[in-house]
Amino acid sequence: MNRPLSSRFSPSLPLACGALLLVLAFAAPTLALAQDEGAQDASDQAVVAVDQLPEGQEVSETVIELAGWVVASGDNQGYPFAVMDKSAAQILVFGGDGRLRGAAPGLFGSAVGDHTAPGIAGLALREIPGRDRTTPAGRFIGGYGPSIDAGRVLWVDYESAVSMHPTATGVPAERREERLASPSPDDNRVTHGCINVSPVFYETVVQPTFEGGGLFYILPDTDPLSEVFPEFAESRAGAAK
Repeated sequence: MNRPLSSRFSPSLPLACGALLLVLAFAAPTLALAQDEGAQDASDQAVVAVDQLPEGQEVSETVIELAGWVVASGDNQGYPFAVMDKSAAQILVFGGDGRLRGAAPGLFGSAVGDHTAPGIAGLALREIPGRDRTTPAGRFIGGYGPSIDAGRVLWVDYESAVSMHPTATGVPAERREERLASPSPDDNRVTHGCINVSPVFYETVVQPTFEGGGLFYILPDTDPLSEVFPEFAESRAGAAK
């Protein structure tokens, strides 16, 4: 977890992109990006998405449906976005056009929970109680901005000092690289709240996608989906009738 500057910082977003198009192909056990066969312009052609998920690991229906709802409803307003599943330790990154750009495992807060403790942004890492080392759930508008101790970082939720960055290796005993490479999501809860991805995924997918800001949707551990994403849950319930 990085510490924000004492002065309030709100990541800025560029102007909205054009029409949205979600083109997903979830062919187990891997994910691929389907091309829009009707695209006329070469720049509209899809490229193969980066897939770092462990072989045989599937993506939940909830993640797929949430990503589809984000684009269909225009909730992302044309900005790039990511959907994160803490329980499965998965991160899916989409462009502003709704196309999948990459999927990879991630490391999340060591504590199970969806809350953000008051005043946590002003604490040093060693001062954060174990119970409060959570990655909050919800919809966040984020972007690159300054921090006190890590320079320019990608803020997912500035108010709770949660950022996304390449795997931290400063504490060898935490074995973060090994945890990230493990095929099981059970050992991916180790951070103070921030989200870690592999350096390759960060440099090739995350950084170029969110250079101008974006949205982050983090599924809850324990809170009801209807409380975290009420409009999505309502739409989902209506579709099931």
